[in-house]
This record gives sequence, C-alpha cells and structure tokens, in this order.
Amino acid sequence: MTTQAGAAGRSNVLTLKQALKAAEAGKYAIGSFSPRYTSMIAAVLAAGQEADSPLIVQISQKELIRYGITPKAFAEEFYRQLEEQQITVPVVLHLDHTKDMAVIAEAIEAGFTSVMIDASEKPFEDNVRESKEAADYAHARGVSVEAELGMIGTTDFVETETDEELYTDPDEAAEFVRLTGVDALAVSCGTAHGVYNVKQPKVDYARLEAIRALTPVHLVLHGGSGVPADMMQQAFTLNGGGVSKVNIATDLELSLLAALGREERMTDAECRALAPDQLAAGREAVKQTVMNKMKDFVLSAGKAGRFFQ
Repeated sequence: MTTQAGAAGRSNVLTLKQALKAAEAGKYAIGSFSPRYTSMIAAVLAAGQEADSPLIVQISQKELIRYGITPKAFAEEFYRQLEEQQITVPVVLHLDHTKDMAVIAEAIEAGFTSVMIDASEKPFEDNVRESKEAADYAHARGVSVEAELGMIGTTDFVETETDEELYTDPDEAAEFVRLTGVDALAVSCGTAHGVYNVKQPKVDYARLEAIRALTPVHLVLHGGSGVPADMMQQAFTLNGGGVSKVNIATDLELSLLAALGREERMTDAECRALAPDQLAAGREAVKQTVMNKMKDFVLSAGKAGRFFQ
C-alpha cells in the first residue's frame, strides 16, 4: 500500500532502500542534496540528469520552518520539475531530520518516498520506540525510514539544535536496528552539520566498519559539506559495504548566496521573488556545485545508466 501522491507511475522515483542498495553494491554514495529553497529544486534535478547520476532531494523539518515551506509545496515542486525537465535518472524525495510524527505523516501524504525520524537526543529506549513507530507507519505506506543513533554535531544549527557530538556505539547500533526495523542509519563518527570553522572533520573508519559488520542496513553520513573528498570516499569502500548516503546542504546554499552577491539567507518566498536573471544565476551555481559533488565527491556521476545492473 502507498499514499505517495506523485510517485505513482514514475519508475525512476525510488524509496531510499531501493536507491542505497544499488549504491552500496557499486561502492559509491548517493548525494542527498538539500536545495533549501523550492526554486532550487530544479537545479538539483538538472545536475543529476546532466551528470547521469542517481540523487536524493531532501529537506529537514527545521529547514521547512526556517525557510517557510510546507512538505506539500516542496513535493509539488519536486514532481513538477520531474515532469517539466523529463528527469529520467533515479531519484528519491527524502524528509530529513524530523522530530514529529505529524510532519512525517504530512510528508508521506505529499509524496515523499523516504523519511527520517530523529530522536537521537533522547535515551536509547525512547529513540527505539519513536523510530519503530515511524518505521511501522512509513513501511505500511511503501516509504523507507532513516533514523539516527549517536549525536551528530553542528556548526550552523539549521538541521539540528546542538553542537554536541556523541559517537555511535556499534553494539547499540545492532540492537537499535533489530528493534526498530529502520532501513538506513545515520551514524556519528566525526562529521558535523554546517561549515567547519574551527573543528575539522576526521572520520572514524574503524567505528564505521564495526557498525557495518553488525548491522544489515545502509549507513548514512550527515555533514558532508566541507569534508575532504578522499576522506569521504574511503568511507564508501569499507569491508562489507560502507556509507551509501551523504547529506550535502550548506555548500548548495553558499554557492547560491555567492552567485547572488549576498551573505544572509532568504525565506523561500524571497527566493521565489528574485528577478529572473538572479534566479537563473543562482540555479546555475547550485547546479554546478551539485554536479561537482556527484563527480568528485560521492562518485555517483555516470552511474544512473547502469543503476540496477
């Protein structure tokens, strides 16, 4: 059973579980790109099509609030752009860090094919309970679920509210996955949301390998913006399968703002109200940033054509 409003009839719109299975087998990751503004969804999709790359388009609950967007509006623009641009590469529409089941339900109804429940700041038992509730609800509607164990720090407070970092324990991860039935697990092992101004990323590969050895689900690294490419790519090729999804948001917004000659972020309405030439310049900057990430960072460029081989 599914309530995915726009996904029906489009064979290239996948769940997260479907997409990450192919990425893990191919030893690359799929970029989960947050355009943050509905006007930039077009640029992210265009980049995937031109780079012949599978991709994930995402937005978090905090981004929805901060930029003044509803899940329905985000999904409608996503599906409108799929049709308008005739996008054929594999795509996932993902709801990132979300605390509330009501928002998850709203997103699934709107056509999101993947959702993330984030109760990582709560005690283990509460995280298990809330993550299982989300997984049961989403799976009954044909939607994949990502959860988080450990705490991933931040520098800009857009996606999460704390700069505290708590590394994921491999044994806890195994138990968490067994009890919740989630499809993907975001783990904390040295990256952070936002721009690295002082503390620099350092991925704990041994921890990643230990988690992957004990869990059957796909692993996710949040905080991909600003991490050196070689450091990230080593995480894709670990024994037994490494990281298959990398979240990238801040780099996209920085490229947009630079193209516009401004430093302060906008609301979604302000972005939509930009002059056509400004929108075009912003979209081109975001598109190039996404394409560069696909080619040189997550190594997904050129993989769409043989995605299910």
